[in-house]
Amino acid sequence: MAATLETVEDLIAQLSLDSDPEREAIASELGDAPATDDDEEATHSIILLVSLPPTYPSSSPPQLQLLSRYIGPYGVDAPLFGMVLRTFISRGAVEWTPGGVCVFDGLEWVKEHCIEWLGERMSEKKASELLRDDERGKADETHEEGKPSARAGREPPAIPAEMPAGITLVEAEPIVDRKSVFIGRACRITDPSQVPPILDHLMSDRRIARAAHPIINAWRCRVGATLHQDNDDDGETPAGGRLAHLLQILEVDNVLIVVTRYFGGIHLGPDRFKHINQAARNALELGGFLDTPDEGNLGRKHGKGRAHTKR
Repeated sequence: MAATLETVEDLIAQLSLDSDPEREAIASELGDAPATDDDEEATHSIILLVSLPPTYPSSSPPQLQLLSRYIGPYGVDAPLFGMVLRTFISRGAVEWTPGGVCVFDGLEWVKEHCIEWLGERMSEKKASELLRDDERGKADETHEEGKPSARAGREPPAIPAEMPAGITLVEAEPIVDRKSVFIGRACRITDPSQVPPILDHLMSDRRIARAAHPIINAWRCRVGATLHQDNDDDGETPAGGRLAHLLQILEVDNVLIVVTRYFGGIHLGPDRFKHINQAARNALELGGFLDTPDEGNLGRKHGKGRAHTKR
């Protein structure tokens, strides 16, 4: 019959009276058996009960039992309890052979699998949190949609801002979806200082200024060996960053893209970002910015739209 002790403390006390090196190792291990999750930098204790039959190790294996009901914040489930009980009798676990001492190996095996089990539970928790955050983010995006930017509705200045000399602004055909309208514009720039007056010039147009998001924009400009870049959501988070990413993946430099969005009263959800990117891409194609232009040449004109030039 297996000599099952009442508590782990009793087991440690009994083993400490025995000089067997294997058993001394057992007592030390049970005194501090942490299950550590490296990602969370936390240490959690597990309590194991070791049953040693009188015939161990000559003809019977030992038995391990997990006494902990929780590891960290997670309740121990039946599969983990069963796995620990079958430590010395399951394939792929710890091999026991008659006459061989194996308790310490079993404790190490159990500890490793408890760490793995804990990591899986933490990963599941993180995945659930990310899913909830994603759903919350989508809800927030829908809630914010239709809220005009701080620039929207401003009265244009009495004297319209001048477009910087030599700038050609290309305007693509509007994209219309459920009464919302998206218009993309693009122009070549040679210096970051040109961006503010171009945007001011656009805001001088009453039709643009009354849009919910008049000047969602992104730009990249290479001056010498330095690449300057910036973007503005204009109240349509995170549209500006998406336009900047579009310029990055298209590897387009020395260009400013601006998208004007007129809100039609119907929420479009994520579709609005698809239309904003498409409106910008249409303007880039119309202006020939996706070609490889000759030095000093704006590029080949494509598609439908129009160009405004100030010289």
